[in-house]
Amino acid sequence: MGGSAVVTSAAGTPGPSPADSDLVRAARGLPVSRTPVWFMRQAGRSLPEYRALRAGTAMLAACQDPDLVTEITLQPVRRHGVDAAILFSDIVLPLVVAGVDIEIKPGVGPVVAEPVRSVADVDALPPLEPERLAFLETAVRRLVAELGPTPLIGFAGAPFTLATYLIEGGPSKEHARTKAFMYAEPEAWGRLLDRLAISAAVFLRAQVDAGASAVQLFDSWAGVLSAADYAERVLPHSRAVFDGLGDRNVPRIHFGVGTGELLPLIGDAGADVVGVDWRLPLDEAARRVGPQRSLQGNLDPAVLLADRATVDREVRRVVEQGRAARGHVFNLGHGVLPDTDPGVLTHVAELVHELTTSPARPTAPMP
Repeated sequence: MGGSAVVTSAAGTPGPSPADSDLVRAARGLPVSRTPVWFMRQAGRSLPEYRALRAGTAMLAACQDPDLVTEITLQPVRRHGVDAAILFSDIVLPLVVAGVDIEIKPGVGPVVAEPVRSVADVDALPPLEPERLAFLETAVRRLVAELGPTPLIGFAGAPFTLATYLIEGGPSKEHARTKAFMYAEPEAWGRLLDRLAISAAVFLRAQVDAGASAVQLFDSWAGVLSAADYAERVLPHSRAVFDGLGDRNVPRIHFGVGTGELLPLIGDAGADVVGVDWRLPLDEAARRVGPQRSLQGNLDPAVLLADRATVDREVRRVVEQGRAARGHVFNLGHGVLPDTDPGVLTHVAELVHELTTSPARPTAPMP
């Protein structure tokens, strides 16, 4: 099942397909015409047109409005000329759609009304029913039609990171309650992550079946774990998300923050592409991950706030170090910071393309 639909030109002849885009090819380790670029959190954050469109609409409401999702997802593709769109969504959205009481408080993040602290709390969590995702399927179909040969990346939060929000009741620096629950309640922990893996897989399948060309599983807080704890208590559940895609033939990207010591394990969860934050050079990341997977990353988002000479130097360094990988998708090592000048993002995309363009395969701009 599932891959990208063939794009048909106005004359009725097949045109370039997202399945043959540089993003998808780099993810599979195939030759590309240039290193593909996209930016985590490119949909929103720094764009004035995003802030204008979102004015007066709560984040989680915007994520469930197909009109807003479509427009916000398209904005950075138009402005920056990036090689992929990333679905405008939120990490906790599958929980909210299922019926969990979560509010995103400005300046704080997701806040859970009734945190999970017991086996009974785990069992009381409502499942995500696929029929609740009609809004998502509508938005993805519209985006695929608008994007033409430019691929859309589907998005979901990984089981561990979602578990941290549910257990802590909101964002946390130490994740002490989460770890204590993981150690003290192994059966309940396993049941919780099983449920979250099923939910994430349902969320991703809906996107792929509606036309998404790749998916990213985002594990924001996995870096707080030791490699041994990740391998035993988290990796099987992240693998279950990717396994839940079945035979849907789309590249799988797996990203976490502070995960330099976990990179081989993150790949083992079922990724075609391992996302790397800014803490580890990409050539060293390629050595750790091995030649069977591509890499994504890894410019420090803070670099974009520096002077142009510094930006250019660091972009060149990342591009050069990325050549050590089987394939390289240029990105930041985390999300775009809100104070980033959008013009700098456009410049970075152009510079990466300039540094890496090959005459072997012509590029297909967004129509």
